[in-house]
Amino acid sequence: MENATFKTHNELKSFYPNADYVGDSRYAFNIKGNNYRLVALILFTPELITICFIGTHAEYDKINCLTVLQ
Repeated sequence: MENATFKTHNELKSFYPNADYVGDSRYAFNIKGNNYRLVALILFTPELITICFIGTHAEYDKINCLTVLQ
């Protein structure tokens, strides 16, 4: 991701097909066979990615993706 330059949602999805848009510019990513989840705020125009949450799938089920920020 450090060297990625995604300019649109479609470019991100072509590189990470399992990335789920969860709203408010946030995406959820499956990690290690969906045992872990990562939520990131992605702003395509300034090319900014902020990790909002990373944890187990069980922990992910307890959060609100639109408000969480670690």
